[in-house]
Amino acid sequence: MDNATINIVNTIGDVYGVEAEDGQKVFELIIRSFTKKKKVTLSFRNIEILTTAFLNTAVGQLYKDFPEEYIKDNLRVADISESGKVALKRVVDTAKLYYKDPEALKRSIEEII
Repeated sequence: MDNATINIVNTIGDVYGVEAEDGQKVFELIIRSFTKKKKVTLSFRNIEILTTAFLNTAVGQLYKDFPEEYIKDNLRVADISESGKVALKRVVDTAKLYYKDPEALKRSIEEII
C-alpha cells in the first residue's frame, strides 16, 4: 500500500485549523487517498491552533464511512501539539460513539439537557 502525506498548512493555507470548511478540504483528501488504497499521514507541522470543529470535519466524520480498524491501520498523525492530541482523541472517541449508534448519543444528550 502506498503512502500519502497531507500537510495541513499547505492544504488550508493557514496556521489556524479552526474552520469546519478547512477541515472538509482535509477530509476530502483523506477520502481520495483511502479510495486509492493509500495510507495517510496528517502532518500538523506549523499549525498553531486547532479546534474540535476543524478536527470533527477533517477526521471525525471518517468514522461514518470507514470501520475503526481501517482508520487505525491507515491514518497516522505527525507533528501535532499536546493540546492537539487531546482534542483529536476527544473528537475520535465521540465520533466512534456517535457513528456506532447516533440515536443513543442523541438520547443521552437530550437526557442531560
